[in-house]
Amino acid sequence: MPGGCDKLTPSALLESVASMPKIQKPGVADVPLMKALLDDAAAQGHVLPRESHEIYENLRDFLICRPPAGGVAGMVALHIDGADLAEVRSLVVSTAWRGQGIGLMLVRAAVDEARELGIRRVYALTRIPDFFVKLGFVVIDRMDLPSKVFKDCSRCPMLPQCDETALIIETGLAPKTAAVGTEPKGETA
Repeated sequence: MPGGCDKLTPSALLESVASMPKIQKPGVADVPLMKALLDDAAAQGHVLPRESHEIYENLRDFLICRPPAGGVAGMVALHIDGADLAEVRSLVVSTAWRGQGIGLMLVRAAVDEARELGIRRVYALTRIPDFFVKLGFVVIDRMDLPSKVFKDCSRCPMLPQCDETALIIETGLAPKTAAVGTEPKGETA
């Protein structure tokens, strides 16, 4: 087997899996750690600042990466904008955990969650478009996201000279066009 996996004992395999970071929903006890990560990233201009109350109010939007020793190694939010559109935002990975694939895991998990919710498209506004392109996102015009531009961009200090790129990915779901019971004859699930 490639990589020597055939030499792993069941206990060694379990130990290896146990030592990996986990993507999970946060609890209220995680909010101070999440706020600290966001504050650091906002100070560097990577994300919009968020107040603690905003994190608490939107806690169910977030996924975190929990390292084996505890804490929060990274985070992302999936913010639903409508019946078939959501945004990946507040993507932050702790400096100590960068370069280990945590950002990729977080975004993939957010897109998977969107798919599970029945959302067809997920977008991001970012200064690192190549990262999202690696995941299958494609560049679009920011003005194709009017609700985002009106709601969030209007409070951003960078609005007059915004340097973020808008990207979008299809989750693989078919558009919701037919009402229940209107499937073509002869086709069943």
